[in-house]
Amino acid sequence: MGDVLPDLPASGSEADGTAVVRVLSYNVRSLRDDVGALARVIRACAPDVVCVQEAPRFFRWRKAVARLARAAGLVYVTGGATASGPMILSTLRPHVERAEALLLPRTPGLHQRGLATAVLRFGPAVRLGVISCHLSIRDEERYAQGRLVLDALASLGVSHGVVAGDLNDRPDGRTFGLLAGALQDGWAVRPWGREHTTRLGDPLQRIDAVFATRGVEVLGCGVPMGLPGVSETDLRAATDHLPVLAALRVPVGG
Repeated sequence: MGDVLPDLPASGSEADGTAVVRVLSYNVRSLRDDVGALARVIRACAPDVVCVQEAPRFFRWRKAVARLARAAGLVYVTGGATASGPMILSTLRPHVERAEALLLPRTPGLHQRGLATAVLRFGPAVRLGVISCHLSIRDEERYAQGRLVLDALASLGVSHGVVAGDLNDRPDGRTFGLLAGALQDGWAVRPWGREHTTRLGDPLQRIDAVFATRGVEVLGCGVPMGLPGVSETDLRAATDHLPVLAALRVPVGG
C-alpha cells in the first residue's frame, strides 16, 4: 500500500472546551461482503461518529446492524431501514440529544431515499448536528435531495454540523457544488490520504464526502489508505466503496 499515512489528530477535548471529533463516512453495501474486514477498517480509523450508507434494510436488519456495531465497538444511534439506508453509529463518547430518521420524497420507479439525523453533544458545551445521506443516481432528483439535506441541517437548530455520505455525484456536479457552496468540502479544505472513493481498480471518482459548517475547523479529510491497521486486503473485502475519514475541531456552543 506504499508509505504509512500519518494519522489525523486524535479525538478529545481541548483546554478551551472545543472538541476534536473524528467522523467516518462509509457505504457498506448492505453488509453483503466481509463484515469482519469492514469492522477492522472502522476500528483502525478510530471514529467518534460513523455515517453509514446502504445499511441493511430488510429481514432482521436490526440484528445485522447490531452485529456490525458490536464488531466495530460502536452503538446504534438512528437510521438503517427507517431511513432507507443511511444510518448513524457512534462511540459512547457523545451524548445523543435527539435522533431522527427521515424519508425523502420518492420519484416513482426510483429507489426510496432518506436521511439519518442526530444532534450529538461532546462534553458539556459542544453540540454537533450530523446527517448521513445517500443521494439519487438521477441528476434532477439528486439536486432536489441536496437542497433537502441543507434544509434538514438547518432544522436541527445547531450552530455546527456535518453532512457525510455517498452523493452519487462528483465535485464538478451541481449537487456536489450545491453542498460545497453552502458547507466546507473536507477534502478540498484540508486534503489527507487518498482522494478517490470508488473501489480499488474502478474508474477514479470522488463521490463520497464529508462536509462541515463554516465554524468547524477541518483538520484533515480523505480516504485512510495507508493508515496503520487499514489494509488494502480489508478495503477490498469490506465493501465496494472506500471510506472517508475527517477530523474536525468543533467550537463550544450550539
